[in-house]
Amino acid sequence: MKNRKMLLPALLSIFLVFGLILPAGLAGASTTVHLPDDRFIISAAIDSPSLASAIAMNMPQGQVTPMVAAGYYHTVGLKADGTVVAVGSNVYEQCDVGDWTDIIRVAAGSQHTVGLKADGTVVAVGYNGGGQCDVGNWTDIIQVTTGSDHTVGIKADGTVVAVGYNEGRQCNVGDWTDIIQVAAGYGHTVGIKADGTVVAVGYMGSGQSDVGDWTDIVQVTAGSYHTVGLKVDGNVVAVGKNDHGQCDVGDWTDIIGVAAGSDHTVGLKADGTVVAAGKNDHGQCDVGGWTDIIKVATGGWHTVGLKNDGTVVAVGRSHYGQCNVESWTDIRRLAAGFKHTVGRKNDGTVVAVGDNYYGQCDVSGWSDVIRVAAGYSHTVGLKNDGTAVAVGYNDYGQCNVSNWTHIIRVAAGSRHTVGLKNNGTVVAVGDNQFEQCDVNNWTDITQIAAGSSHTVGLKADGTVVAVGDNEYEQCAVSGCTDITQIAASGYNTVGLKADGTVVAVGDNSYGQCIVSNWTDITQVAAGSYNTVGLKADGTVVTVGGDAGGQYAVSGWTNITQIAAGGYHTVGLKADDTLVSAGPEIELAKWNLGVVEYTLTISSITGGSVTTPGTGMFTYNAGVMVRVIAEPEKGYRFVNWTGDVDTIANVNAATTIIPMHGDYTITANFGANWPLIGGIIAAVVAVGLVIFFVRRRRAARTKKQGRRRATQKKRR
Repeated sequence: MKNRKMLLPALLSIFLVFGLILPAGLAGASTTVHLPDDRFIISAAIDSPSLASAIAMNMPQGQVTPMVAAGYYHTVGLKADGTVVAVGSNVYEQCDVGDWTDIIRVAAGSQHTVGLKADGTVVAVGYNGGGQCDVGNWTDIIQVTTGSDHTVGIKADGTVVAVGYNEGRQCNVGDWTDIIQVAAGYGHTVGIKADGTVVAVGYMGSGQSDVGDWTDIVQVTAGSYHTVGLKVDGNVVAVGKNDHGQCDVGDWTDIIGVAAGSDHTVGLKADGTVVAAGKNDHGQCDVGGWTDIIKVATGGWHTVGLKNDGTVVAVGRSHYGQCNVESWTDIRRLAAGFKHTVGRKNDGTVVAVGDNYYGQCDVSGWSDVIRVAAGYSHTVGLKNDGTAVAVGYNDYGQCNVSNWTHIIRVAAGSRHTVGLKNNGTVVAVGDNQFEQCDVNNWTDITQIAAGSSHTVGLKADGTVVAVGDNEYEQCAVSGCTDITQIAASGYNTVGLKADGTVVAVGDNSYGQCIVSNWTDITQVAAGSYNTVGLKADGTVVTVGGDAGGQYAVSGWTNITQIAAGGYHTVGLKADDTLVSAGPEIELAKWNLGVVEYTLTISSITGGSVTTPGTGMFTYNAGVMVRVIAEPEKGYRFVNWTGDVDTIANVNAATTIIPMHGDYTITANFGANWPLIGGIIAAVVAVGLVIFFVRRRRAARTKKQGRRRATQKKRR
């Protein structure tokens, strides 16, 4: 009897141990929150002493991930070496970032630019009317963001600082704690807390701050009057002004990054494609054809995407040139001289082929070059320190550029060389017979081009200036407006307008100026006798003379850059190979390289990695790799370990890894104790039922026996 009384407590203890205690003990002692790769990534352990220590563990260590940021009228790019480039409106010097170094994050406000340095300090340039650039005393910063006219920073301890205009109380963030990411709109500021909830301050008239019920958020972004949140499951939520449909994101899935413009919203999908909703009056939502994108950014009226090959694409308003990102590439640049072609490799070295009578192809010793230009018989290179080098024909002094400093662009005419300085002024050397070098009084120049004997400059307001030989009216550019790119050849000048159309003036004896019917053009180039246009779909059009076969471009596809010489045309394809038309150049064997990384995958007992499998795999840099782990029967997926800072969700069996380095990961599995505990619990329950049923029967039988015995005695 005593043993039977002990049975029930013993069985209940077993049930508790196997049904509750073991599963809880195997659940792990930490939780990890991973923001998309274009945001700061933190890993917060439950048992870690503070959020600050968890954040510090994941600060960038020696390697910078390239990113893009977009303001109202300018675009900013962070390069892998920690330097920064910018294009677009520079009225308030918001693009003066050429001397920044050791930058690990960038952000762009309406008219100011902010950079986070590796030591946790912050730099800023641009409009400072509200004090939005007063960040010189900030320290221990781990993330920065910008609103229209205010700047916000997260400190290593999870608190937040803000400066700038505060008329809507958008800078009242002093009491925020445990913040892991921030975003800022026109007059409001949003922050994600470590538990995945969201807080907001500032203007709320359109409901843009109504985020109090949001949960499981991993990234937030803010437009002028709306707020967007990315949930851990890849779905998206949005609140605020929706007059253009910018909040219509409820059906988006598989999203890994979001960005909000003034009145539009953009989402980056796991497969590298992009979706957009909202106002599209400038084409800022025309991203349906984008592929291989690894990061997105939005300005007021334009959208920018960083591709996995290091190039940049952009759509939307480009009145100030904020979409002129064709030179942002870690691959190379092309230039074409009269009879030679020059290419800059992604490692900063230069190659050249073609006519070398004057040594114009002797560039094998060049290094640290970021741009190249080719004249009739000379070649010019711009180095990353703002100096210039030149080789080739020098009878007119066109190669005398050794004393140039602070140069950001170079151009080469037939016998003269032009350099654009970082303050918007221009210098020139070489033949000046037609005053083509008289550019000393030019200001606010953002781009330069050189023809045979004339020089052209594009101003920040989209107008154009020109000096030099004007026999064919190649300098008659005073009426040009809304120009975003210029090109110049022997005796004509070409301008690409913000709407994708093209204008041309000058010599038209071969029909090289008949470009009025061109549309959807993204780049123009001018040869000696022909004009070339690159269309948005990667095809190429050309007009003019075809004496050397330079006209044969009709079958070209997937072109990302063009150049035109005396009798030849060159195109750079998306796969980093080159095509050419004309008799001078053989480029079919050129392939200037693609960065590749390895992903090594393994798994422990209890399951396997089915996609892509186990072993070592090689991918191009920036490619989004989907990995899927499947447990065996009786086991469950636990997490990924190893180089997990790049994994979108370490606790998900199906997740995404953006390839920005060599990674090794392991899939971990554990015994399915909840199932085992459930089975044990069921067995115990059945046992208890049987025990109590038998006990009741025994008691009933005993009682009946006593009753019969009593009745027998009475008889």
